[in-house]
Amino acid sequence: MNVAVVGGSGFVGGELVRLLLGHPEVTVRQVTSDSMAGQPLARAHPNLRRATPLLFSRRSELQPAEVTFLATPHGEAMGQAPELLATGGTVVDLSADHRLKDGAEYPRYYHREHPHPELLAEAVYGLPELHRDALRRARLIAVPGCIATAAILALRPLAGDPARPGLRAVVDAKSGSSASGRDAGPAGLHAERSGVMRAYAPTGHRHTAEIEQETGVPIALSCHGVEAVRGVLATVHLLGASPLPDRELWKTYRAAYGPEPFVRVVHDADGIHREPEPKILAGTNFCDVGFASDPAHERTVLLAALDNLGKGAAGAAVQCLNVRYGWPETTGLGFLGLHPV
Repeated sequence: MNVAVVGGSGFVGGELVRLLLGHPEVTVRQVTSDSMAGQPLARAHPNLRRATPLLFSRRSELQPAEVTFLATPHGEAMGQAPELLATGGTVVDLSADHRLKDGAEYPRYYHREHPHPELLAEAVYGLPELHRDALRRARLIAVPGCIATAAILALRPLAGDPARPGLRAVVDAKSGSSASGRDAGPAGLHAERSGVMRAYAPTGHRHTAEIEQETGVPIALSCHGVEAVRGVLATVHLLGASPLPDRELWKTYRAAYGPEPFVRVVHDADGIHREPEPKILAGTNFCDVGFASDPAHERTVLLAALDNLGKGAAGAAVQCLNVRYGWPETTGLGFLGLHPV
């Protein structure tokens, strides 16, 4: 199957190309970047040296493909998707432009009107753990945000319990610098980022809308940047119901995620890695989830860790591709990570 990547010079685009080059069912025919047109892919992604002879091409030179991945900044894909869908191919959007079902949320969270709100009803939210059946028929797939993925997978097994109405949650999310992209601006400079523990969005983060949409739980989200390149750790403080004991939490999470190839329940009694930790997930498509009961304060703490470029972006896109075309879900995603790293 021929695939193309639009916006391939960024961190997400580079991770996506890396995964697709190792995928046995696809051939990467084209990778676009207006700023790097005519240059080899390794100029932006040195890990791809000698992996492919492809050169970046301009967006205006994009040819129809069976699957087109959009790794563009927020706001660009919403204008490009109709043209690409008209060619008959599948579109996998890694930006935020088709994640929200309610078009009225885009001015609130992204400060722009959506020019094609009719596509929002058609787009399938690209979280296979929730929407696997719909993904098998999708023309337009909206890959979730990295923080949203972690929080949703942590929260969803309890949020879906009709015996626990009235839940609300506080989400504390920490992310590495690559989540800001290649063009992060002054905040991404080493002198500013090194050693940082920065609350960059104490309130109002745009992933709030995705988490509420997919869980049905009111969310108060605060986001922090920490000194790491890759990784997201979401700590969810679940309020509004009596906390379940550990044995019930184990039962609930095993039932929800036992068959899932990329969600692992991590809650060990001892050892260094007792709870989910992003560092050991770098380069993988895993999301590790965990929990702790706090009956003294009527609180349940839920945890989720992932690689923001993996399960939080490019890995999720490839997983959705596998589901869409009926290939084994783990195809091209077998890397288990490194330890120590």
